[in-house]
Amino acid sequence: MKRLRALDTCAVSDALDRHGRTGVVHGLRPLAADRPLAGRAVTVLLGPPPAQHAGSPQRHLGTAAVDASGPDDVVVVAHQGRIDCAGWGGLLSRAAAIRGVEGVVVDGAARDLSEASEVGLPVFARAATPVTARGRAVELAWGEPVEIAGIPVAPGDLVLADAGGVVVVPAGQAQDVLATAERIVATEAAMATAIQAGTPVSSVMGKTYEELTDGNR
Repeated sequence: MKRLRALDTCAVSDALDRHGRTGVVHGLRPLAADRPLAGRAVTVLLGPPPAQHAGSPQRHLGTAAVDASGPDDVVVVAHQGRIDCAGWGGLLSRAAAIRGVEGVVVDGAARDLSEASEVGLPVFARAATPVTARGRAVELAWGEPVEIAGIPVAPGDLVLADAGGVVVVPAGQAQDVLATAERIVATEAAMATAIQAGTPVSSVMGKTYEELTDGNR
């Protein structure tokens, strides 16, 4: 994870462009413990309770994934963008923090965000809500491929989230995408140095900059 943590979402997004991949999850923002997170995805799929469902679910949503997670893991909750009820809450945040989980990404709403901040667990989600999932959403599966905001996420995929947004890198392409992102970072660092030294930005951000994400290079 050291290489991933050294990058930002903008560089990784550019690298995904270079490799012809989509991986930017639109609409999510940091809502608790405002710091970057980087790790491997542990997935959770939520959905409405089945019509024939009677009584309470066997276990509370997200608990199995948290119990199976630890350092370098990011819990990714596919909540279908729902903001009418929370797909993540305070007790889950406390349990995840105790296990050393890197953070949480929710394609939907989350609640009890002050608790997540208190235990230092980053939570990226669409919105905050006080509305419980009880009676409104249940866990359909965990540890299986899911989709968040149209982006597929499989267990073990790399997830990076910061002030710029959230990106997902397929595990099978991680080495190539990270290497490209590192080259982009190095190129842009040299450009920043040139600007700081007084070189006109029109010269610095010329053809070379425009070709940073050109997959034909």
